[in-house]
Amino acid sequence: MSRRTPALIAAAVLLPLALTACSSSDGATTATGDKAAAKSDGFPYTVKNCGVTTTFEAPPKRVVTMNQHVTEIMLELGLKKSLVGTAYLDDQVLPKYAKDYASVPVIAKEYPSYEQVLATNPDFVYGGYGSAFTAGDGRSREALKKSGIESRLNTESCTEGDQPMDTLYEEIREVGRTFGVPDRAEAWIKRAKADNAATAKKLADLEPVSVFVYDSGDKTAFTAGGEGIGNELIERAGGTNVFADLDKPFGDASWENVVARKPEVVVIYDYGATTVEQKKKRLLTDPALADVPAIKNKRFAVMPLSDAVLGVRVPAAVDKLAAQLHPGATTP
Repeated sequence: MSRRTPALIAAAVLLPLALTACSSSDGATTATGDKAAAKSDGFPYTVKNCGVTTTFEAPPKRVVTMNQHVTEIMLELGLKKSLVGTAYLDDQVLPKYAKDYASVPVIAKEYPSYEQVLATNPDFVYGGYGSAFTAGDGRSREALKKSGIESRLNTESCTEGDQPMDTLYEEIREVGRTFGVPDRAEAWIKRAKADNAATAKKLADLEPVSVFVYDSGDKTAFTAGGEGIGNELIERAGGTNVFADLDKPFGDASWENVVARKPEVVVIYDYGATTVEQKKKRLLTDPALADVPAIKNKRFAVMPLSDAVLGVRVPAAVDKLAAQLHPGATTP
């Protein structure tokens, strides 16, 4: 889980809220000197992202994405031709993106080196987790800037006390503005809101069930806290996160607390080398968990990790999780 912790968690605690975006009104010109065209096209565009303020005179043209959910954001917005490299899948890309994804060079299985990034000659790098820009690995946003490369960090890594679904909408909106496709972004947001409303309607009369997210861990349980999209996803799916008081998107919880909070359902995040069945076995064979209602009743739900982070899968993921938390009750 190194890509999400400690870098993501530290970012969530230390970095300021960075969701304000506005276009410049100083009349700056494009390369052609046409002020009217610049304004009508939405450029120059200034955005503050995770403490870094950037002014774009035009959309980036050569982009490297690191982490699956930001790659899928780019593909959803029809920006395949802007991608010159990608890295770090947690699971399979959605079938709707498979053809476009196959056309993008994979420059590293996990995180690329700084040299691998530079070899693609990018003008923009988009990272999904704070660990994408780890300074110790030479990929800090500051180092990229010195090489003439702008960057963006998915805002789940640097917001706190937010409303995650609104954060998702703003993430899509800002990426759309950055790449000159605001209409595509707004169309996606409109569809997402409609999907969320439809799921909420199906769940309106149901009592929520208590949920423990098991991401990974042996001595402690690495789980979803109360500050990220994962927590809101559970709530919108008709659940209550038993570790919602953990004030970060992800964090460690003691097994004693898992027992004490008596979750009715365990949601397993599916990714990486450890299979869902191995995770279930670890939980079912731990005698300390034997009296936990979810374990006693073998009530498990499964979500790909890519469904549970700030990306374009979230609205559909809410509906899929709702069907697992409330089987039979969410059929239209």
